[in-house]
Amino acid sequence: MRIQLAAWAACAALALPATAQDIVSFRSPTGNIHCLMFSYPQPGVRCDLRELVPSFPLRPAWCEADWGSAFEVLSTGPGAPVCAGDTVVMPDAPVLGYGQSLARWGLRCTSRETGMTCTNAEGHGFTLSRRSQKVF
Repeated sequence: MRIQLAAWAACAALALPATAQDIVSFRSPTGNIHCLMFSYPQPGVRCDLRELVPSFPLRPAWCEADWGSAFEVLSTGPGAPVCAGDTVVMPDAPVLGYGQSLARWGLRCTSRETGMTCTNAEGHGFTLSRRSQKVF
């Protein structure tokens, strides 16, 4: 089971002095995809979809929270759905415009009209849109 690193990073940010380099929040131009890129405890990025047509397999038995609307990739390893009882949605987050990318800590997210793709240096990650959610 994957640990909820994005949620932990957000909570840690409240307990520890944070700088702009520790956590970066952004959203798609439509506001449907919201992401949080974090550097601690291991660099990663999590993105949540506000509205979607689920395309991911059914929630596993071990997950007692929301499934299939939040995805994460860390600096190593493949992208994966997150069993989430929280959210990274921040309505006032800066917009990552179509065709623009944001890169930090060996991670890169690119916004396109077809959705948001986030990858690590190994080439693993996820691509999300309202109609499709894929991990690789």
